[in-house]
Amino acid sequence: MTLRADDAGVTVHPREFPTNRGGLCQKGWTAAELLDHPDRLTTPLVRDAATGELHPASWDTALDRVVAGIRAVQDDAGRDAVAVFGGGGLTNEKAYALGKFARIGLRTRHIDYNGRFCMSSAAAAGMRAFGIDRGLPFPLADLGRADTLLLVGANPAETMPPLVRWLTEQRRNGGKLIVIDPRVTATARQADLHLQPLPGTDLAVANALLHIALTEGWVDRDYVADRTTGFDAVRRGVAAWWPARAEQLSGVPVADLEATARALGTGGRVIILTARGAEQHAKGVDTVTAYVNLALALGLPGRDGSGYGCLTGQGNGQGGREHGQKADQLPGYRRIDDPVAREHVAGVWGVPADELPGPGVPAYQLLDSLGTPGGPRALLVFGSNPVVSAPRAARIEGRLRDLDLLVVADLLLSETAALADVVLPTAQWAEEDGTMTNLEGRVLRRRALRPPPPSVRTDLAIISDLAARLADAESTDVDPADANPASVRPAAVAAARFPADPAAVFAELRRASAGGAADYAGISWDRIDADDGVYWPCPTEDGPDTPRLFADRFATADGRARFHPVDHRPAAEEVCATYPLHFTTGRVLAQYQSGTQTRRVAALRRAAPEAFVELHPDLATRLGIDDGDPVRVTSRRGEFRAPARLSAGIRPDTVFAPFHYAGAGRANSVTNDAVDPISGMPEFKICAVRVEKA
Repeated sequence: MTLRADDAGVTVHPREFPTNRGGLCQKGWTAAELLDHPDRLTTPLVRDAATGELHPASWDTALDRVVAGIRAVQDDAGRDAVAVFGGGGLTNEKAYALGKFARIGLRTRHIDYNGRFCMSSAAAAGMRAFGIDRGLPFPLADLGRADTLLLVGANPAETMPPLVRWLTEQRRNGGKLIVIDPRVTATARQADLHLQPLPGTDLAVANALLHIALTEGWVDRDYVADRTTGFDAVRRGVAAWWPARAEQLSGVPVADLEATARALGTGGRVIILTARGAEQHAKGVDTVTAYVNLALALGLPGRDGSGYGCLTGQGNGQGGREHGQKADQLPGYRRIDDPVAREHVAGVWGVPADELPGPGVPAYQLLDSLGTPGGPRALLVFGSNPVVSAPRAARIEGRLRDLDLLVVADLLLSETAALADVVLPTAQWAEEDGTMTNLEGRVLRRRALRPPPPSVRTDLAIISDLAARLADAESTDVDPADANPASVRPAAVAAARFPADPAAVFAELRRASAGGAADYAGISWDRIDADDGVYWPCPTEDGPDTPRLFADRFATADGRARFHPVDHRPAAEEVCATYPLHFTTGRVLAQYQSGTQTRRVAALRRAAPEAFVELHPDLATRLGIDDGDPVRVTSRRGEFRAPARLSAGIRPDTVFAPFHYAGAGRANSVTNDAVDPISGMPEFKICAVRVEKA
């Protein structure tokens, strides 16, 4: 899109672009309304110790309070007593700076981000199968020419409307669209075939599809022999997943399983895509792996017009996980426990490698440890609202209240910011330059249209100032006669290490990522502008970028993809007499994530003003509930309340609610905090509940 500013304000206009062809959803069209919204934060806020209220303060007062709080906590309990929590909507520059600030500004191992709740299971599955994690290893336009397209747990008609243009083109070209989802979503209604499994059984469905492909001879045995390893163990495992067994478990008829397998096994160009419905489970990595196994067995990855991919869930869901926000990661998608990676990044940062902390813990484990014995006692939050978005949200809200210091940088007073000791007002997307990386791995430019309001700073400026103040405070504590020069970090040096200019940050990011899996070394802002984006990896400025991965080899030591045998296991929490229904969550068209921004846009609020509980009419009749009645949904962890919405498009044993709302309608008050042992992904998509008329 393009922006224009005049006396009437800022307006959004579409522009022709390869990924969306000028299409925007309602959220994009209305985004400019937030720039001058009356709720916008325009000055720092500091909580008064006597009254407990937040009051406006100067930047010096606010930042001094932050630095004093950080120093007090770390002096008493060590470096790791301070933690950082980032967001998948931050630009690449901000994600990079935040990870760097945690590791060498605060010298804490505790940093993670809300992308852990979004893409982590697919990322882990991609890494162990392909040796690399990029949402789509091929251009988005390939979707439009697929003969068969399988969407697993994806509802782009509501979550990514511009992508639907490619689905429309695919069907116009004679392709077949198959959707796997427990609900008849807006996307499922467009499908040629809709499989409606019990939540939590997608893995069993995938194994059954591979079982059928093996039985019918649709496995590409030459591809498996030449380009993969480990297939025999997978073949033995799926032998037990005959279609009738999968039907009994999932509720998907054998005929639909066979029709799906036939379309995948006999189609010319075939693409399999997974999204949150398959991934947000305590077995999410294994579930995605099952679909990767299916794709590999059919010989799809690396074949022109075919492959496996994952749909991202946040504005910078891809780039946000590449440059150091994750607990185990350094820039360029390097592992923080890799000695070679540590040496390289430490060299760019100008610190000894042994000064870098080790891996931290995943997001939910980090949040749940806040304020507990041995856990972090201070938290800095940038671009996230865990009071609404975290599972078992009431528990996490309590953890945040237990902190000695909570600092939130945001543009609006989110539910998390409302609990903070210090709130720092930040610039919005139209007020700062930077880059973002889309689901194809295409690095894009985001340009400032106007400066932020006078008392508002960018995240990069906040990080730069905090780093300088922390270094200045630290250097004043050191006796020059005894100081180790390497340990003294004067304010001027710290400020130089943390520039506020996004162009300078991106230049450093390029050096830090050089040689890594997500190599940005050859990507410049000028090149992005000239080419409508540049695909990573791109090692050199005069060399090619990489719109397609896996054509010749995978990013593993021997160039072969890895099969991994995986088996279905029950959800972490099964239904019982007390909690007899399955509960699942998702998005609606007019709202986004925790709703901090979209719930304040008038048009979006009119379209989706409040939470709701979707019930099948047969279930509603059994419970004595009519459409619009207030209902209470209760799990072992809490409850929420919202009006009933009756729909024949949901299974009678399942209820659904969107997770965008706070207060009494907060769906994440009931969701399960069980996590995937590999990715740390919480089990958002299934838990046991009871529903009653409120």
